[in-house]
Amino acid sequence: MASRIPTLDITRYDRDRDAFVAELGAAYREWGFAGIRNHGIPQSLIDNAYDAFRKFFALPEEVKKKYHVPGGGGARGYTPFGVETAKGSKYFDLKEFWHIGREIPDDSKYREVMPPNIWPEEVPGFREYGYALYDALDRLGSRVLCALALHIGLPEHFFADKTNFGNSILRPIHYPPITTDDIPNVRAGAHGDINFITLLVGASAAGLEVQSRAGEWVPFTSDEDTIVVNIGDMLQRLTNHVYPSTIHRVVNPPGEEARKPRYSVPFFLHPNPDFLIKTLPSTITADNPDRYPEPITAHGFLEQRLKEIKLK
Repeated sequence: MASRIPTLDITRYDRDRDAFVAELGAAYREWGFAGIRNHGIPQSLIDNAYDAFRKFFALPEEVKKKYHVPGGGGARGYTPFGVETAKGSKYFDLKEFWHIGREIPDDSKYREVMPPNIWPEEVPGFREYGYALYDALDRLGSRVLCALALHIGLPEHFFADKTNFGNSILRPIHYPPITTDDIPNVRAGAHGDINFITLLVGASAAGLEVQSRAGEWVPFTSDEDTIVVNIGDMLQRLTNHVYPSTIHRVVNPPGEEARKPRYSVPFFLHPNPDFLIKTLPSTITADNPDRYPEPITAHGFLEQRLKEIKLK
């Protein structure tokens, strides 16, 4: 089942570009998901970051909660267990998480909507490895966007000046052990992501499922050296659904596996806050008329969605 969602070698972008772009674009048109291997992010960086994130989540609740920002919509720092709820779901997700954002100067025009990062003083290496992983995924995401741009007839670097100050987020997530079998909640309810694209590090633990066009839930457990990259709602909207933002979820494992914690680290790549999400003319056709005649800024769209998922 998992092999139905393609995994591609991104080094082919430099040595077999046309074929790679065609295959990647076809994967995203069909699935909204693909695996990316040979991505160049050192395993040692991923391991060190995961180690720091695990140490944070192992801290006492009262310590973690001092990094929660009330009214901040979870933009930076810690969001406790039982808060985020998938759009349209009656039950909260079984997770707690942390948000690392882009480092920008205080005099940036985006400072009002992109607050400074918060760093836990109790965990050595959290800032060093967390932000290094943020940077590495930001660069990889930019390469994927270059390929996606070429596939739909845009200039290779079309997205570069639209994401260079993007309100992107690295989200270390802890799904605690599940101690009872009769709860209606799942680790992450069925949802589409908000942003342009999401890059998921450490999807090698079972649980991620992707909904096919036929409505079937397809497990996608990647190899350890693979980063899962999927389309978010902002890019779906910009491309008039040429690139679909596919619904996905993280299900609870069966039996004793449920008694183990699960960790994952998605990177949500966002456009700059003032980027106007206006349907690309090249994606509007007689068969695919403009679904979004009213444009919206990236920040306006984000604010709407944060309310829907109960982070605001």
